[in-house]
Parts: sequence; C-alpha cells; structure tokens
Amino acid sequence: MGYDIERFVGYVNEGLLCSICRDVLEDPLQAPCEHAFCTACIHGWLVHHSNCPEDRQVIDVSLLRPLYRYMKNDLNRLQLHCRNREYGCEMVCSLESIDRHERECEYSQIPCSNAGCTVQIERRNLDGHLAVCEYRSRECPNGCGYTILSAEDSQHNCVAELRTELELLRSEMICRVEEAKHEMESRLDSQRRHMVQKESILQNEIEELKSQMSRMMSDVRSLMAAERQHRQELEQAELEKREL
Repeated sequence: MGYDIERFVGYVNEGLLCSICRDVLEDPLQAPCEHAFCTACIHGWLVHHSNCPEDRQVIDVSLLRPLYRYMKNDLNRLQLHCRNREYGCEMVCSLESIDRHERECEYSQIPCSNAGCTVQIERRNLDGHLAVCEYRSRECPNGCGYTILSAEDSQHNCVAELRTELELLRSEMICRVEEAKHEMESRLDSQRRHMVQKESILQNEIEELKSQMSRMMSDVRSLMAAERQHRQELEQAELEKREL
C-alpha cells in the first residue's frame, strides 16, 4: 500500500500514483510498459494475475525494475504531513526524510517498556507514564535489596523474601559441597588405584631383585668353593713337590 494522498501538500503528479492502490508510490517498482506500482501492491497483484493492471500487457516479477531516477527524485521531493498529525504533530517534510522523522517523532504511539504493561503512549509522555506506571519496578525501600513492582507493594514481605533467598543459597551451597565431595572422592579413588598399581609394580621389581640377589649369592658360593678346591690342589701340589 502507498502513502495516503491526503497527507501530501500541494499537487501530486499522476505518474507518481500507484496504478493499483491509487495512493502515492511507496517503495516503487516499474513495469516494462512504464506503469509504476508500490512493491507490495504489484507483488500481491501478480500472485493472481500475469499482466499489468493498467494496459493488460504480460509482465513477470523478473521484469520489474526500480523507478526512473528523475521520477524517484520527484517522488522524494514531495512534501507531506507526519502520520501523527492527528495526535498534534505539525511537521511537514519531504517523502525522502519522512520515515526518519516518524521513527523519532515525539507524537508517535509507542508501548510502555515495563513488562506486563499494555499501554500505548506518546513518546513525549513516556517518562511521565513510567513514573506512575503500575508495572514499574523499584528497589525495596526497606533495604532488603529486592526489586519489586508497585502493584506488589502490599504483598512484599522482606523477611519472607530474605528467608526464601537464604534457603535457596543454603540449597545451592549443599549442592556445591556435595559436588565437591564427589569430585574429591573420585580423585582419591583414582589416586588409590594408581598407588595400588604402583605398589604392584614395585613389589614385582622387589621380587625380581631378590631373585637376582639369590642367583648372585649362589654364584659367590660356587666361586668360593672353587677357590677352596683350587687352594687345596695347590697345597697338595706343593707337598708333592717337596717330597720329590
């Protein structure tokens, strides 16, 4: 849909009107036959038709093009009233800048920013409304630190709220302690298994060393026995030598 022609100041050229809605072009597109349309209007038309609504020539979405530059310039220079004129805004500006103005217009109807509030208020009156809105939030004046809604003032109980908060903190602390306990037990079990494995390895190494020591002692005894035998043989040889 286009811009309501009643909003415009002065004469509007026929060529700047949408051939479908007959209002001033909004986000315009042009067919090969040079008829111009609002984008929303022509797209809606082509869902059910395949020709131009003016001269019935066959057209397709792929054939639509932006408006000629000189026509676009003429369109942007048109002067029109702000859509909030009925609320008191007297601004008249070019079509090119109307969207920017209306986004910032003090007379625009905007929703209250407080959750739960459904009031639509003029932007210029928003601060005043927020100061008295029944859904506004504020910190408890009794010092408990809670943020409360004005509508809940009569139901707010600092002691009950703090007790609830304390219970939540206590539950959270218990959960954290249990988690830390389980984690510590898991670590201890892991270390215990590791120590058992190390102990088994060390025990095997000790047994192997004992076995090696036993073999070495056996070899030493064998060497000592061989040495005694050798000494005896030397002594016997010495005696035989003397007798000779």
